[in-house]
Amino acid sequence: MGLQQQLDAFRAEFAHTAPPGRPALYEAKIEELRANFALETAIRIGDKAPDFTLPDAQGRTVSLGALLEEGSTVVTFYRGGWCPYCNIQLRAYQMVLPDVTALGARLVAISPQLPDGSLSTAQANKLTFDVLSDVGNGVARSFGLVWSLPEELRAALRSNNKALPAINGDDSWELPVPATYVIARDGRVALAAIDVDYRNRLEPDSVLTALRSLRTA
Repeated sequence: MGLQQQLDAFRAEFAHTAPPGRPALYEAKIEELRANFALETAIRIGDKAPDFTLPDAQGRTVSLGALLEEGSTVVTFYRGGWCPYCNIQLRAYQMVLPDVTALGARLVAISPQLPDGSLSTAQANKLTFDVLSDVGNGVARSFGLVWSLPEELRAALRSNNKALPAINGDDSWELPVPATYVIARDGRVALAAIDVDYRNRLEPDSVLTALRSLRTA
């Protein structure tokens, strides 16, 4: 089963098990974000990727510049380990990690959650790639991906014991729009997949196709 099929299956299950009105609320807020998010300001194909240095789940620092010295890099921004769609995506990317490595590339995942949360996410999903903490969303902001949750979504997350201030360590209630980038060794973005609907994620095969294209360019 492909990644999007897994995501769609979870979405269908959620529609049957969620509190009354919750799926409709999420749908409405996704459409609201689609109408208002400044997608044109996000980093896109051909842009130079902003450099960054972030801590991994063990507290070691990882920089994009150092990764690119070794080869192409896949950077995926996710909401956090509390998001089931994110966990499905991360596990799917873990499955193709040997292929990513064979193509001379590295894979890193970035969320605004605190390092302890990143460690829990990595352990729960058995991830062996770098899981980085972008506390305050500084890196996501440099990629043009950050938005602030409206009060209705804040209330929904509070009711699920997923209040972001405790998870992310700040009171901003900000998240990145999920996005995956394939970045060439020269820092240029070869692939950019950004979707305000967090229930959609880039298929691992698309990542591998982009990496293969860089190898043959």
